[in-house]
Amino acid sequence: MRSTNVAGMTRTGRAALLTVCALGASLLLSACNTEKDLDLSTYVEQTDPADVLYNQGLANMNSGRLKEASAKFEAIDRQHPYSEFARKAMIMNTFANYRQAKYEEAINSGKRYVSLYPTSDEAAYAQYLVGLSYFRQIRDVTQDQREARRTLEAMEEVVQRWPESEYVEDAQAKIRFANDQLAGKEMQIGRYYLERREYVAAVRRFRGVVEEYPNTRHVEEALARLTEAYYAMGLVSEAQTAAAVLGHNFPDSQWYKDSYALLQSGGLEPRENAGSWISRAGSAILGG
Repeated sequence: MRSTNVAGMTRTGRAALLTVCALGASLLLSACNTEKDLDLSTYVEQTDPADVLYNQGLANMNSGRLKEASAKFEAIDRQHPYSEFARKAMIMNTFANYRQAKYEEAINSGKRYVSLYPTSDEAAYAQYLVGLSYFRQIRDVTQDQREARRTLEAMEEVVQRWPESEYVEDAQAKIRFANDQLAGKEMQIGRYYLERREYVAAVRRFRGVVEEYPNTRHVEEALARLTEAYYAMGLVSEAQTAAAVLGHNFPDSQWYKDSYALLQSGGLEPRENAGSWISRAGSAILGG
């Protein structure tokens, strides 16, 4: 690097160089003074006692200030991790997030609670909140039913792991609803195939409803649709069996009347074949 020859500079150049050097020295001194006077505490979160934060969170929650309550509970988790107040704050924050419709946050917090404190008294409640958060996101049956499947899984865990908890009854109700949604989705797809005379694909969907969701409101129609699809395929014995099982479980159903009329149009009547999968599945329908 070429050195600066101050002596060879003009008077103007030397003056400019001196000005730059003076300015640099001034900035350096200013920086040093700023660093010296800097209060580093402004960059560190103030730490409050866990009980104070927890009580503030409860007060905010009782006043309906859920966002402020969540902030207090989250502060406990950061400042006093793995303390008893942190455990209590986690379940309260899960509830606060659920009430604010912040379902993903509630799900993550609830799952974390169950993972860290599986034997605590509030573990069942945390899992129940996870299930409720999925339940609130279930979409119309014409749309994807991912949330219905997750509701089913979460609420089944409540029933299986905490069978004596106070949340079991409602968890079972949510399970029934989720099953009904899933069956409804299968019926929608099955009807689509049936209308296009893709009978094999249609039968697969209707069979799934009968075997997997026998206690939903959709099984009645599923048996009638199986009668229709099998009859169209020329599988007379299966069509007769589907109609017979339908008549046994729903003798006053319009679906049964329609299925019976369909068979009669071909000189047939409902007749159960004990070797058919429909007969085996029929025993589970409505606890039959």
